[in-house]
Amino acid sequence: MALLDIRQRAGYLFIAVMLGHVLLISSQVSARNGVPVLEAVVFGAFSAIQRTAFGAVSSVGNVWTGYIGLRHVKAENDELKRQLAAAEITLQEQRALADRTRSLERLLDLRDRSDLKTIAAEIIAAAASPEFRTVTIDKGSRDGLRGDMAVIASAGIVGRVVLPAARAAKVQLLVDRNAAAGALSERTRAGGMVVGSEHDPPLTMELVSNLSDLKVGDTVVASGVDGIYPKGFAIGKVESSERGPGLYRTITVRPLVDFSSLEYVLVLLTPARGAVVEAPAAEAPRTKK
Repeated sequence: MALLDIRQRAGYLFIAVMLGHVLLISSQVSARNGVPVLEAVVFGAFSAIQRTAFGAVSSVGNVWTGYIGLRHVKAENDELKRQLAAAEITLQEQRALADRTRSLERLLDLRDRSDLKTIAAEIIAAAASPEFRTVTIDKGSRDGLRGDMAVIASAGIVGRVVLPAARAAKVQLLVDRNAAAGALSERTRAGGMVVGSEHDPPLTMELVSNLSDLKVGDTVVASGVDGIYPKGFAIGKVESSERGPGLYRTITVRPLVDFSSLEYVLVLLTPARGAVVEAPAAEAPRTKK
């Protein structure tokens, strides 16, 4: 065993001496370009290591740069989305303002063309129940409103005041099932009564004789006989007109006012044309004693 160890140590020593000679010779022997062989070998080995390390570092740097770039792009996209949403909201506001302006212009034009005393009001609420079609306006008894005053819009008749409060008033729409108005055909002057309905269209015209020539498309206007709605103001268009089983025709009317988009209305502060206003009773003459 001792002899084997001596031989292994001798072998190792021999290899070390040989490597030392090779290194010594390599350091003294130069290549064709004049660079020592040992330096060239060492440089080649270290350059390979450097190239590998540089590639790894560059890859990590590229990944990090890409990540930072993506974060920046995402932030820009989020900001652009926010700006787009803000622009869309602004556009909606401008469109709503333009619609309100047009509604007010039509209403003011109607007021200027009419010789009736009116007051403009804004709708601030609507009834939740479809059975009772009412809206609330922002004018009340302090503004001169009283019960049974007619409410109109630029397209035609809206309804009547039924419950005035100090600063607001409830308006019964003409399409309410309990509402009614004296009416006549603009073309034939055939008279009747328009009442609200739960069906579509939401108005029917009653008490029109079967002998009357009332056709689809005829305009129905207020007759003024009820003393509430001004004579000649539009109510709607005849949508169907058929001979009834009794004395009267079966007629449906499509209102000209779009009740779902009402924002502003006019309240008539003067009695409707054709209405009979009772004069106060004359004071009885005093008898001389």
